[in-house]
Amino acid sequence: MATIHKIGRRKTAVARVYVTEGTGNITVNKKAFETYFPTATLQYKVLQPMSMTENVNNYDVKVNVYGGGSTGQAEAVR
Repeated sequence: MATIHKIGRRKTAVARVYVTEGTGNITVNKKAFETYFPTATLQYKVLQPMSMTENVNNYDVKVNVYGGGSTGQAEAVR
């Protein structure tokens, strides 16, 4: 599978998301997503599409996100 590149937006936050087959690693701005989004609510928002389709451990996700606040960024990634 080739890398899938998509852009997500929420208010003033913009997220560029790259999805490849892998083991479930998620990095946001070159950090582990648990570090970048420290609260359980924000982590839930980021993982929601993957958990709804039961693909949490099937794909690696790399995200570059900027603008807005932490909630807007998490929703742009979603």
